[in-house]
Amino acid sequence: MLQLYILYIYSKNDLKLVIHINIVISNKKDAPIYQQMYDQIKNLIISGELSPGEPLPSIRGIAKDLKISVITTKRAYDELEKDGYIYTVQGKGCFVAEKNKDLIMEENLKKIEEHIAEIYEIADICGLEQNEIIKMFILYGEER
Repeated sequence: MLQLYILYIYSKNDLKLVIHINIVISNKKDAPIYQQMYDQIKNLIISGELSPGEPLPSIRGIAKDLKISVITTKRAYDELEKDGYIYTVQGKGCFVAEKNKDLIMEENLKKIEEHIAEIYEIADICGLEQNEIIKMFILYGEER
């Protein structure tokens, strides 16, 4: 498992900005390396940890730091750009794109649906009825 902590400091109008990106690459996972990078950077963008307009590490730099192919890194960045999460400025690098609220909402709804499916699978194993699951949701909501 390769773990990378990238800390970039750059100057913008005499303000020091620090970008911290944590990418974990594992050869033990079924997902290819470019997909692991894609998923982690996408999640950092969706969660707001990376803000619109923030620069990303260079393709060559991140490939060198993670000891992976430039082609692999480029594929992850290309997929992120194709899906609207980042954009490229020729000669300057890749940057986080403005958030598309509909896209983010769709991503989050997809995650919720996946969790609901998992809840139902576990509930079936435990022999819980739907009304018992709903009661649990209500109780959880009241405790928050």
